[in-house]
Amino acid sequence: MALIILGHPNYKNSFANRTVIEELQKWDLTIEIRNIHHLYPDYKIDIKAEQEALLKHQTIVFQYPFYWYNMPAILKLWFDEVFAYQFAYGSQGDKLKGKNFVPSFTVGSSEISYNVLGFQHFRVYEFCKNLEQTALFAQMNYIDPIYFHGTSLAAGYTETDIKNNAKEHARKLIKRLAELE
Repeated sequence: MALIILGHPNYKNSFANRTVIEELQKWDLTIEIRNIHHLYPDYKIDIKAEQEALLKHQTIVFQYPFYWYNMPAILKLWFDEVFAYQFAYGSQGDKLKGKNFVPSFTVGSSEISYNVLGFQHFRVYEFCKNLEQTALFAQMNYIDPIYFHGTSLAAGYTETDIKNNAKEHARKLIKRLAELE
């Protein structure tokens, strides 16, 4: 059973992340989805509830849009508060040890823009080092991110293309979840 921590601050208007979640829900998967922006619109996270959800699952997927080379603020706050001392790290902080940490996100601009000669100057994986370190610090199994490019209407992508790519992303995520069971 997997836990999906959905960290999209404008989920109802999302083409990409909403399609990914809708596709996951169509499959016969045992998953729990926690839309943290919906649960905590005031950004007052129920730490105990979130930690209890983490404890019930072997695989935790973090689903979100790639914002400013990182995660949205609500998800960063969630990590800051939920991955607490003596829970996720510290002398007794081994509660997440051995669990799978799966980043799953959408990237607005093109793949070609994310390289040394592109206007982003770095590959997406280079922006994920903080995720990897967080997982390792919490003694979790870091699974390489699943993501796709071209999710921004402003960058010229169509709603149809975005949704089709999101469906393919969901299939990849489902395959990864099956491999981790």
